[in-house]
Amino acid sequence: MTRYVAVFVAASLMTSWLAAQEASSGLSIAATISADGRVVRSQEGGELAQNRATAGFRALLSPSLRLNSHWFAYSVVDVQSSNYLSYKLGWDSGSPVKASLMQGYIGYRADLKSASILVKAGRLVSAFGLYPLDYDDAKTAMIEPPPAYTANLPLRPDQLPCNLFNVLYQGYEDGVRFNCNGPVKNHRGIVPVTLYGIPGFETQVSWKRMDARLQITNSSPANPQSLLSGSQSLQWTAGGGYSFHGGFHLGISGFRGPYLEDVLMPLLPSGKRICDYPASGIGIDATFSRGPWSFNGEWQRFVFSLPAWTVSPSDQAEYLEVKRILSPRIYIAFRSSGQQPGPATDFFNNSSSQIAARQETEELVWGYRLSRLQLLKAGLTYSNRNAGYWGNDYWHGEHGFGAEIQLVTSLDAISKAFR
Repeated sequence: MTRYVAVFVAASLMTSWLAAQEASSGLSIAATISADGRVVRSQEGGELAQNRATAGFRALLSPSLRLNSHWFAYSVVDVQSSNYLSYKLGWDSGSPVKASLMQGYIGYRADLKSASILVKAGRLVSAFGLYPLDYDDAKTAMIEPPPAYTANLPLRPDQLPCNLFNVLYQGYEDGVRFNCNGPVKNHRGIVPVTLYGIPGFETQVSWKRMDARLQITNSSPANPQSLLSGSQSLQWTAGGGYSFHGGFHLGISGFRGPYLEDVLMPLLPSGKRICDYPASGIGIDATFSRGPWSFNGEWQRFVFSLPAWTVSPSDQAEYLEVKRILSPRIYIAFRSSGQQPGPATDFFNNSSSQIAARQETEELVWGYRLSRLQLLKAGLTYSNRNAGYWGNDYWHGEHGFGAEIQLVTSLDAISKAFR
């Protein structure tokens, strides 16, 4: 595998030095601003139903710089209020407004007869899966991202669970705390694939109906690290696909590499290293469109290795979206998604058929284009977390209903040509 990666990267770098034809260059800044409000009613077991209402905003700023017909720079800055999303990712800073660099890279594009190549270096969106490339409210028909990209698992990269019991009984939506084998502080459970950028290098190649991509990053999409972090470790993500006649595209992607942090090195078995315990993922995605109908969906499976566990924790997720355009201004969309945490067996031979409750979510969204620049979305959501057993213990089921409205405004790009 290492040999093929080296050849692929070397070919990409050689291509990037081909003579460039001069073209107009300039600076462009685009922006998308979203306002969102939701009401959720949830009930767990036999307890009284609870109502919760939230509102927030999000702004995506996308400055880009074109130097010539080949070289360019692109970035996306995400600014949002802390209560804009109905889920939490990673550490909660506690700040009412937070900003993050989702993407920021330098790119080179070239066409070679029937093929084209794109090379990028910098902060990149993960090459795993289908959805991360469209994480923009103006591009997506639904209001929320699929649960596969937002659900926190009861695992953390800077603590090792004492046993399976530690993993099973966690209020992981608010923070995982094993109280052993690592720093004793709250940390939200990991998300299998981040929707935010990871420092790295990527090459994309398309030839006729085929496409392929290879990404080398400094950390796992399950636990992205900055360039100043002490827990960096090179790893790969790869994907590809084929576009069939009739508007159908089928793709596959995967990643593998260390996800645990260096603070755990003293706790590993003798002779073992962090790289001996990788996180890996495999995914299949498909899109199809014909006339007013469009479909897209993904199936994914992830495994998170832990020292001495005979069956490592895993997770499976899938979703299917259907969109129907009713008129030039109106559409309706539906998404059904599910998440099935897999079995696990710890070093004491304690076993469970699942490491967390299985969940299903159904979403229905109506969209109306107020103008060329504004899109109004209104949606209803039903979610169900299945009850379950482990030994003599019982997990309560939980179900909830939600209503949400979102107004998306896309501002015309501000551009300045240099020549």
